[in-house]
Amino acid sequence: MRESPLARFLFVAYVLLVVYASLYPLSGWTGQGVSAFAYLSAPWPRYVTAFDLWANVIGYVPCGFLCVLALYPRQRGGYAVLAAALSGLALSIAMEAAQSFLPMRVASNLDVLCNLAGTLAGASLGAPLAGWLLHVGPLRRLRSLAFVPGAAADAGLVLLGLWLFAQLDPATLLFGAGDLRDLMQIPAGRGYAPAIFVSVEALIAAANLTAVCLLASAIAAPGTTVRPTLIGLTAAALAVKTLAFASLMRAEPVLAWLTPGAARGLAAGLAVALAAAGLPRTARLALSAVLTMAATVLVNLAPENPYSAETLRLWRQGYFLNFNGLTRLVASGWPFAALGYLIYLASRRGRVSLG
Repeated sequence: MRESPLARFLFVAYVLLVVYASLYPLSGWTGQGVSAFAYLSAPWPRYVTAFDLWANVIGYVPCGFLCVLALYPRQRGGYAVLAAALSGLALSIAMEAAQSFLPMRVASNLDVLCNLAGTLAGASLGAPLAGWLLHVGPLRRLRSLAFVPGAAADAGLVLLGLWLFAQLDPATLLFGAGDLRDLMQIPAGRGYAPAIFVSVEALIAAANLTAVCLLASAIAAPGTTVRPTLIGLTAAALAVKTLAFASLMRAEPVLAWLTPGAARGLAAGLAVALAAAGLPRTARLALSAVLTMAATVLVNLAPENPYSAETLRLWRQGYFLNFNGLTRLVASGWPFAALGYLIYLASRRGRVSLG
């Protein structure tokens, strides 16, 4: 049985996300005059909420799960669980030690125990399922039928997964990505008349959706009907956006993100994507790159969405402060990673497969 590059890519991507979420907002670094590992022998925190405990456990469950998948088939069963637990423990200890230098974070030995518990839970769940998931299960069959084989296509699937994850950020316009103003502390664009704002929002949604769909079509298996896959990808993104408003924002109604501009952009983008899916692969790659760049420019020129400004203020300051920073980072960096990937695909002739 072969190793899975996709599992390894997902594991590395998740570890990087954990590192960023653990150290967000990455500012105010200062020494405390004690060892960074002094927290390991300190008393347990006096004030702990159930939310904090569960967040630390749940946050590391995917880490353990993906680790045993990445190790398969070289390490299996109990050995894989042990290796995953040790890796999760090492990661947690390192992140808590780094938090000792952040005034907004509190290093805690209890957090380490919760992270270890989450890693063990994920690894224990993944170990008996690894072979089935990677070589037999429906996800593997779907992967084999819908997309070309090889590590290059696996990297593209991870990129698409990160795009879906970015939809969890309710602060962005629909499918809007690449906004660098928060990261660079640049003021928002000037206000527009409502009609102009609706048009800008529609253009952003349409251009980004078309670009993502064309990227997905570029790694589709030859001979497959790609349009159902693109419709499914769009439906998944809308479901994630709705989930963000329903569970994270607790917004009523849950379709508050479907503004007039978003609705027009969704309809136009999906129509163009389905039509452009029939273009030659080189043309699809070029069009995807152009639309990605154009949408990124528009995102950075658009003003803040006035419809949800107050709700988003509560989101940014609430329990999900670190999660908000994580989704914002992914949304901000995604177009630039996508452009690099599109250039890589264009530089390769023929199939995407590496093997």
